[in-house]
Amino acid sequence: MHAAENGLIPGAANSVGTNAYMARFAETLANAHFSDFLNTRIKLSSLGVGTFPGGVDDVTDVGVAAIVAQSLQSGINVIDTGANYRFGRAGRAVGVGIAKAMAAGIRREEFFVVGKGGFLTFPDGRPADPLTFFREEVVAKGLGGEADLVQGVHCLSPGYIANQLDSLREQTGLETLDVFLVDQPEVHIPGIGKERMYHKLLDVFTMLEAAVQANKIRYYGIATFNACRVETDHPAFQSLTSLIGLAEKAAGQGNRHHLRVVQLPFNALMPEAYTRFSQVTGQGNIGSTIQAAFQLKLTIMASHPLGKGLLAREEVPTLREAMPELANAAQRAIQFVRSTPGIGVTLVGLSTPLHLADFLAVARQVPLPKARYLAMFEKEQQ
Repeated sequence: MHAAENGLIPGAANSVGTNAYMARFAETLANAHFSDFLNTRIKLSSLGVGTFPGGVDDVTDVGVAAIVAQSLQSGINVIDTGANYRFGRAGRAVGVGIAKAMAAGIRREEFFVVGKGGFLTFPDGRPADPLTFFREEVVAKGLGGEADLVQGVHCLSPGYIANQLDSLREQTGLETLDVFLVDQPEVHIPGIGKERMYHKLLDVFTMLEAAVQANKIRYYGIATFNACRVETDHPAFQSLTSLIGLAEKAAGQGNRHHLRVVQLPFNALMPEAYTRFSQVTGQGNIGSTIQAAFQLKLTIMASHPLGKGLLAREEVPTLREAMPELANAAQRAIQFVRSTPGIGVTLVGLSTPLHLADFLAVARQVPLPKARYLAMFEKEQQ
């Protein structure tokens, strides 16, 4: 595949490419490892590579690139990164890994790349004076104002997030990202309130709808930490129907919006997206975030399956008893999340190639049958 005029690799994941990718791994991976991305017939692997963790050094860059390249050649076709990850180095490492995989025969149409923005990218590490950095790198360049900044680290302005999107495209070497997520917009709520945050988010969604038309992205969404896990009366709570309403407004009357993905933390110690009934489903009832997303035609991508490493070190007895066939706590924690009904992709943060073996071992397993999965919850409640 030749680079576009701007030097970036053209194309995006599509149904033909991803179905061919799935067929290539038919002998080593069960078809249940892949599922449809909504109604697009694009096949996504049940596990994806996350690139948040790791040191800010050349060794980690090389490790992440190797993980991305090997994963793409091993039946994992979802890669997730963020403009601010590892001070902007993660995206470049992903780009190197993608280039290696494509040199080995993987085609652009076969894999799905998720990018995100919102948190400031500090290329040289967190500055001693973040406000001065913000004034010089954001305000002076017309990308946002001080009213768009919260906690000195997050900027909810269309200009800045558009700039981060373009940076990620350049870093990964891809003309089009499959999905771009606004990362944790809820961090603005304590400072400006939910209504004002939604006004800002509408402006960002409007920019992202334009980015779809410009072929910079195919779809967009949000990544959250607390917003879809807390009770409805919590200030940080975000309603999926409200987000869809913003997207419809951003798309304009008569146009279909492109909001498709919600990313949220989910693991054995943080199961609220599955167990807490807090969302209006759009069909006259209340459901969990995962249930509501299914009914509202949104895909859930789960983050933090290992609870920032805790669940790789500490066994959850219920998981150990339910999955004795798996080798260790990390594999069981990942299999638990990946088997949750309604979760499309489970993103596992990897920066050390040694951890890739556990990750790929789970990919070779069939996800737990629903009855076996639900039995774990029943045991916990006894």
